[in-house]
Amino acid sequence: MSELATPVVVSLQPVLDLQAAEPLRAELMALRGRPLTLDASQVTRLGGLCLQVLMSARKMWAEDGHSLTVEQQSSVFSEQLAAFGEPELQFEA
Repeated sequence: MSELATPVVVSLQPVLDLQAAEPLRAELMALRGRPLTLDASQVTRLGGLCLQVLMSARKMWAEDGHSLTVEQQSSVFSEQLAAFGEPELQFEA
């Protein structure tokens, strides 16, 4: 498996609020073009703007044909995702 085919793992910050949105966007954009796994195990708050960043990343990864997966979702991450209507964040290439 080549280095570009091995998913990069990004551990999401515990608090994904307004202040976390731009750093999250920048981190994800720096990894564009590679399969990506997001570790959501430490998330204690998921705000709407960070959710938009994650949804945008999913769209870009799908357009690029690379996998984007979310693993080890904390109960809070899962609950807050459900409160937002369970948007699809994952894409399998």
